[in-house]
Amino acid sequence: MEKKPTILMNRYELGRILGQGTFAKVYHARNLASNQSVAIKVIDKEKVLRVGMIDQIKREISTMRLVRHPNIVQLHEVMASKSKIYFAMEYVRGGELFARVARGRLKEDAARKYFHQLIGAVDFCHSRGVYHRDLKPENLLVDDNGNLKVSDFGLSALQECQKQDGLLHTTCGTPAYVAPEIINKKGYDGAKADIWSCGVILFVLLAGYLPFHDANLMEMYRKISRGEVKYPNWFSSDLRRFISRLLDPNPNNRITIEKLVEYPWFKKGYKPAVMLAQSHGSNSLKDVQVAFSTDHKDNEANKVEPPDSPLKPTSLNAFDIISHSKGFDLSGLFGNDQGQKATNSRFMTQKPASAIVSKLEQIAETERFMVKKQDGLVKLQGSKEGRKGQLAIDAEIFEVTPAFYVVEVKKSAGDTLEYERFCNKGLRPSLGDICWSSQSEEKFPSLSESSN
Repeated sequence: MEKKPTILMNRYELGRILGQGTFAKVYHARNLASNQSVAIKVIDKEKVLRVGMIDQIKREISTMRLVRHPNIVQLHEVMASKSKIYFAMEYVRGGELFARVARGRLKEDAARKYFHQLIGAVDFCHSRGVYHRDLKPENLLVDDNGNLKVSDFGLSALQECQKQDGLLHTTCGTPAYVAPEIINKKGYDGAKADIWSCGVILFVLLAGYLPFHDANLMEMYRKISRGEVKYPNWFSSDLRRFISRLLDPNPNNRITIEKLVEYPWFKKGYKPAVMLAQSHGSNSLKDVQVAFSTDHKDNEANKVEPPDSPLKPTSLNAFDIISHSKGFDLSGLFGNDQGQKATNSRFMTQKPASAIVSKLEQIAETERFMVKKQDGLVKLQGSKEGRKGQLAIDAEIFEVTPAFYVVEVKKSAGDTLEYERFCNKGLRPSLGDICWSSQSEEKFPSLSESSN
């Protein structure tokens, strides 16, 4: 009898296995509606929970949502069942770049083209506060058109992973491609560490072997720490100088992407990628919480919805601004609730609405609040039962000008003391990096102030 195909969520027909690791398998699949080929990564939820890899999966989903670029494998959607998590991703038919190098070194123009695309993708990641930390030919795929695609963000770090010194401290990556400052267990700049890995990759593409290879791991680490590279005789002097700038063991002297793209060897034939339309969804991890919940039926995979469409802030005209000013506030004439003002707070920012919403969601994640968004309003709903029920907070975003926003935060339910405690210990400290001015003293800026 012919074996019936496995159908996932009534949307994907699973095919052959493309690869597998300790915690996941990757299958080729077909979207039943569009007939589009996709790759489905199936993660064993129990294994991931057992070894404490939840944060890594969260980070991978969060990162892939942030980096939409022609040379980065795209995440289409996340789904879950009781025992599995599914990533539906772009299917890259050509396989790993490593397989091409294994057949022999590449010609200089071919290597340069791949390097152009690699740097374009890495530069975009860094602009979004994402550091890959495991760049190597095995994580670089090639599509039908010969274009490079960066994959596997499982070891990536987001900007907020940095410690107070502004550096990353987690030792990770593949030894032959890892930067010396990581090997030496020092705090490191994620962008500079990625540049080092790019330098190793370029060397491998052009030489056909690793620059620091040694059977003895400690000896290899010593060579990496000193930046000891022996260049093959077919490397031009210009190319040697370029790679030596990438593989400078001192991260402070290592070439930056800004200077790298101006280097003569790199500029030859360089064409920046045509960017994809960007999703303005927030970097929320609520979908991961759904994925790791145990409420799913095993035979009914649930789609984890992508981030909501961008929230549209309310516009403020001159009369709105006057009405928000304390001197023109007439609300006291119409009610006796003297405590109402204590439950209102405003702050001003020059960050866009998407950044404001993202920050509020991060705060909600930390404080265990649920989030709902609609028509310029972000509603935070507490999960704990307080003195007067669950605390609920509304944050309304007002657009004064395209470059200036006012956010009014107020308690909509719950206990006032609990609300004030949340504002003082959770909300205000977390908003410090996006606030343009404090509103705790109920001061609303004049038009001249808001134009600064």
